[in-house]
Amino acid sequence: MSQGPIVIAGLCGSLRKASFNRMALAVFGRSLPEGATLVPVEIGEFPLYNQEIMDAGVPAPVARARDAINAAEAIAIATPEYNYSTSGVLKNAIDWLSRTTPQPFAVKPIALLGASGGILGTARAQYQLRQMMVFLDGRPINKPEVMIGGAGQKFAADGTLNDETANKLIKDLGAALVREVRRYRAAATVSA
Repeated sequence: MSQGPIVIAGLCGSLRKASFNRMALAVFGRSLPEGATLVPVEIGEFPLYNQEIMDAGVPAPVARARDAINAAEAIAIATPEYNYSTSGVLKNAIDWLSRTTPQPFAVKPIALLGASGGILGTARAQYQLRQMMVFLDGRPINKPEVMIGGAGQKFAADGTLNDETANKLIKDLGAALVREVRRYRAAATVSA
């Protein structure tokens, strides 16, 4: 792989335009090291997963998302936490995407983050995402963990994150993701 720009596909598990997770993903994108760019991948138009639909052909919104993720070298996923789990819309997107060819999560560095009104942030949802990504052969970044609790008090209406610790963790997560992409590039160069 080249040493050029690093493209990171960004998935948000909330469909609301002003969601805390969409804001957190935007902060992540703005905090990336120079040379890395976050490209949002929309999942809101995916139908509910149904094998009969899949048998008729991959729906266009799913194919667009798959192609965008496959074109990227890494993935960032921002998830809310609903009922101790990730959102249904994100799980649906993962189910669709994991059944496409080539499967877009395999061997990709993946940054997980999330924001919620609860005190634990999105701890339980992120742990479930980690399990899914291990099964899908993704490479979740282990540290730092970014779980923004009390998000209603930490985000301004314009999307500004007014929490020094959370901003630092997001910046450090982006740096760790970019380091992992560069490590993959170096390994690919050596084996070529």
